[in-house]
Amino acid sequence: MTRQRAGARVPGPGALSLTAAIAVALTAGASLAQAQAPSPAPANKVPVVAVTGCLAEQGTNWMLTGATDPVPSIANGPPAGEAITGPTSGKASYRLIGVSEFDLPAHKGHTVLIKGLFIKAAPVSRVNVTSVTMVSTACVAATK
Repeated sequence: MTRQRAGARVPGPGALSLTAAIAVALTAGASLAQAQAPSPAPANKVPVVAVTGCLAEQGTNWMLTGATDPVPSIANGPPAGEAITGPTSGKASYRLIGVSEFDLPAHKGHTVLIKGLFIKAAPVSRVNVTSVTMVSTACVAATK
């Protein structure tokens, strides 16, 4: 015969022991933490960049010529009225893709700031455009 303290409950067949209840709580907590933890960025993630240069139409392609090297950025263009800082020309050229939503003919021959996904390729890298901001109505001479 097993002795019990007065007023103690006798666990039924479906009841968990204290040790089992703690183990369940810890397992649930660990699973929740894993589900909420940010997953590491994929190694082949395409970076969002900003490049500035002269907008030109070459055949059926839109190009950014005399352009700066790509710098990490966000996909959105700068707020309206914000001055564009930094170099506005360089030695690089990029083929612009995903341009159908932008009125590029209105900016042909202008210096523009392009933001988008950078796709390194040979012979010409590409930028999948997410924003276009006019910097100047004229193209500046490419830096040497």
